Amino acid sequence: MGTGATGMMAARDLSASILPLSLDGVGYAVAGKPLLSDITLRIEAGRRLIVMGANGAGKSLFLRLCHGLIDPTTGRRLWASGEHRAEAQAMVLQRPVLLRRSVAANLDYPLALKGLPRADRREIVARTLDRFGLNALAERPARLLSGGEQQRLALARAWAMRPQVLFLDEPSSALDPSATKIIEEMVAQFSDEGMTIVMTTHNLGQARRLGDQVAFLHRGRLIEHRSAAEFFAGPETAEARAFLAGDLIW
Repeated sequence: MGTGATGMMAARDLSASILPLSLDGVGYAVAGKPLLSDITLRIEAGRRLIVMGANGAGKSLFLRLCHGLIDPTTGRRLWASGEHRAEAQAMVLQRPVLLRRSVAANLDYPLALKGLPRADRREIVARTLDRFGLNALAERPARLLSGGEQQRLALARAWAMRPQVLFLDEPSSALDPSATKIIEEMVAQFSDEGMTIVMTTHNLGQARRLGDQVAFLHRGRLIEHRSAAEFFAGPETAEARAFLAGDLIW
């Protein structure tokens, strides 16, 4: 493998980490209406943070704000590196955005944008296809894949970019149990390799399986941030207790 590919696939240099990410009194408002309010949180390297809350709690907005797709209207978002480094992070949406190209081309395109030589890109694409069981789909149009296959491709594409932190917005919400299991296994593997995971989910079982920390949002506010074990053993707030019991909360 060429030097560019070697650099991509090697272990990340922790001295150059963009983490932790600190949110200090962060809020986000549209037309004067607050959608997120006074969120203070620190995301450490190597964590698997599960973001939970009822529909409309602000989970997706929270991910977009952390990732940098939107900027806070109040408070501060601070990376350890002191800057927003887009190449060091990635985000996969509930419905992944795929190009009108083949599976292999979807993997190659972001690597080309990053400036990697063609030979290195070819090797990274081949390794990614092989690792995630996508070889048989390599020349198939990405938008004709099943939902589970599309999500697997989106995660594989993110992995190929070797981000330090990966934001996932309910990556298996529309998938059947077998496809969900594959996605969970991929997320766990990424974490085992040192990638920091920040993920929203409404699936309590999934949150228990994957999370080591939970951030619970209610009406755009962070009302609990604890270890997953502590959260599921006994939430501190009435809203979180009601959520875990399956009750509607507004």
